[in-house]
Amino acid sequence: MFKFLKDVVSGSGAGVKDLPYNIGEPYSSAWGSWTHSRGSSKDDGSPVSIFSLTGSNANDGHLAAGRNGVKRLRTVRHPNILSFLHSTEAEISDGSSTKVIIYIVTEPVMPLAEKIKELGLQGIQRNEYYAWGLSRIAKAVSFLNNDCKLVHGNVCLESVVVTPTLDWKLHAFDALSEFDGNNEASTGPMLQYEWLIGSQYKPMELAKSDWATIRKSPPWAIDSWGIGCLIYEIFAGLKLGKTEELRNTASIPKSLLPDYQRLLSSMPSRRLNSSKLVENCEYFQNKLVDTIHFMEILNLKDSVEKDTFFRKLPTLAEQLPREIVLKKFLPLLASALEFGSATAPALTAFLKMGAWLPSEEFNKKVLPTIVKLFASNDRAIRVGLLQHVDQYGESFSAQIVDEQVYPHVATGFSDTSAFLRELTLKSMLVLAPKLSQRTLSGSLLKYLSKLQVDEEPAIRTNTTILLGNIASHLNEGTRKRVLINAFTVRALRDTFPPARGAGIMALNATSSYYDAQEIAARILPNVVVLTIDPDSDVRSKAFQAVEQFLQIVKQYHEKKYVGDSTEETGSGISSLPGNASILGWAMSSLTAKGKPSEQTSQAPPKSTSPLVSAASNASSVSNTPSTTLVRSASSGADMADQYIADEPAPVSPTSTDGWGELENGIHEDHESEKDGWDDMLPLDDPKPSPALTNIQAAQKRPVMQTKPQVSIPRPKSTSHVSKDADELWGSIAAPAPKLVAKPSSARSSAASLDNDDPWAAIAAPPPTTRAKPLSAGRGRGSKPGVPKLGAQRMNRASSSEKF
Repeated sequence: MFKFLKDVVSGSGAGVKDLPYNIGEPYSSAWGSWTHSRGSSKDDGSPVSIFSLTGSNANDGHLAAGRNGVKRLRTVRHPNILSFLHSTEAEISDGSSTKVIIYIVTEPVMPLAEKIKELGLQGIQRNEYYAWGLSRIAKAVSFLNNDCKLVHGNVCLESVVVTPTLDWKLHAFDALSEFDGNNEASTGPMLQYEWLIGSQYKPMELAKSDWATIRKSPPWAIDSWGIGCLIYEIFAGLKLGKTEELRNTASIPKSLLPDYQRLLSSMPSRRLNSSKLVENCEYFQNKLVDTIHFMEILNLKDSVEKDTFFRKLPTLAEQLPREIVLKKFLPLLASALEFGSATAPALTAFLKMGAWLPSEEFNKKVLPTIVKLFASNDRAIRVGLLQHVDQYGESFSAQIVDEQVYPHVATGFSDTSAFLRELTLKSMLVLAPKLSQRTLSGSLLKYLSKLQVDEEPAIRTNTTILLGNIASHLNEGTRKRVLINAFTVRALRDTFPPARGAGIMALNATSSYYDAQEIAARILPNVVVLTIDPDSDVRSKAFQAVEQFLQIVKQYHEKKYVGDSTEETGSGISSLPGNASILGWAMSSLTAKGKPSEQTSQAPPKSTSPLVSAASNASSVSNTPSTTLVRSASSGADMADQYIADEPAPVSPTSTDGWGELENGIHEDHESEKDGWDDMLPLDDPKPSPALTNIQAAQKRPVMQTKPQVSIPRPKSTSHVSKDADELWGSIAAPAPKLVAKPSSARSSAASLDNDDPWAAIAAPPPTTRAKPLSAGRGRGSKPGVPKLGAQRMNRASSSEKF
């Protein structure tokens, strides 16, 4: 029999050296003769608790009771009973004597008395926590008595331990035995190891060993008395010394006092069943108990109940003990979110609770759940993650963002919901700095190039602002071929006034990345045109930009031709006043939650009303695709189109005097005005939607309106001069058409060489090919033109006199 019990306890009979756990420091208290120590697994280092019991010889009564406890703990499973992991029994030689040690490895726990001192709860919060813990022990005792027909025999403060999530659990099963009240033939002791139970914890019938009365009593009679002893000890704050102390009820809450007295009734048959304790007692009806109970049966609740609960949870969490919220509610919420039982409003409560954690614990307990949630197909969850990205985005490592988060976030760029597209766009302000150059250039910029012609004017505006903010994270080659084209050809020609204003401000904020030749040849000509823009806010920004860029060019001139001869490598925007406010404006416009187009707050009401309308509707969207925002934003675009139609449209910066084609490398063919996005982008949208086609047509409108002023009159005037006054105007005639065709052929060949560049369709030729037309191809400011023009006028005067 002994060999059988030893095999049950120790399995293979391995010694302590083979125990796959490390034994750490012991706690100050434990039940009976057991020692409770901290421990950890040798495999993964996970924490455990190790209970050890030492006997002088193999026949020691304490060891026999300990083996009974190991067997019972291994076979009895319940959420409120200590979880068993491993056990073993070893013999240790100590000189001439040999000692036997039993080890039990369980989930990590600590004694209840030490945890109560550590928490230090007072008042209502203490009563709520005690009510929750007592309800758990009452359920465990009810399971043993009513379901399993077992008697624990020694329910007290020392037989209760606390898990890291602050759950109370019952253990100390050494005296556990079957209730044999139905067996009339039984005359001996029902509890074989009742001598282990302290006399202060024994009810009157057990103290007298009146087994006949015990067998006639209900199965819960002995353990209900033990629950009464436990209640006294936790509220009195001291260990029970003798049975008479249970009559001192001064520390017992009044709402719990009637049930406390019924638990300790002198008549065993009248004692309160532990299963009725939680149901009938008013003390157990409080916010903490109700909240945890709701979370534990979350799968049984419908969506309406879940939404109502999770919307109230952030406020409720502030009223509950902070330690319980972080150690109990946070893991429950994380599990509910990962497995889909929680709705989207739970994410707000989860992030609010996570913000109370130190940074190290936040990275361990919150970030892994957030990373998993990015793969969720629930659109409401994705919206919640993007809305609160500023709360956790900085904690992500660059590798996690680039490999795990961004691939899921990028799906929002092409989502049918305009609200989700805009939230995805704004999230890049936090996530883009952590992306690799390969992801930035190969993926993000291609999505942004499409969003710059989005049907929503607010999204087009915010795309320009985002490009200005992430410009510092792009490499030099990408900046040179993307920024000027995106800001001038796209943003400055947008039909939506705030989008044009955003383009000007973005150029100002990124001016340190352009050299003087680019500013003079490609930026200033495009910005100067907007000084006569129909929108007053755009005009004021244009004048500021012109002054700023002229100052940069002037500094370049002074350094190169007036001062020393050092080459200009940057434009020195940091020395210009107001640059910090420009960058601040761009950032504040994107980080404002629920206001996707706040960048127009400084514009006149007439020009900003469509964007404000879109923003107000965007803030009302929560869980479903935003048709309201799409409608309001689309109506904003219609209002903008009507506003532009009522007043003269801004002149295209690329067609002012016939040099725009050469300066910006843009061919006059109408097909090239599509900017080449459809065949350049690897996106799943081969055919643009009708709304997108309208936006592209609107963006081409300034060029189409100004073309007749340049391309049509010029052939007429040239033919007229060639017939009537060829000898007068021949010296300043326009260059042959081959000069215009040359940049077009260069552009088409460059596009064929770089098909992966989203801005290749509107890219300007390199500066080396641009400098030649500026000095020799034009005749606008060349000195040899003046004497020729004067000679021609003299010939005209002399010929008229002769006539």
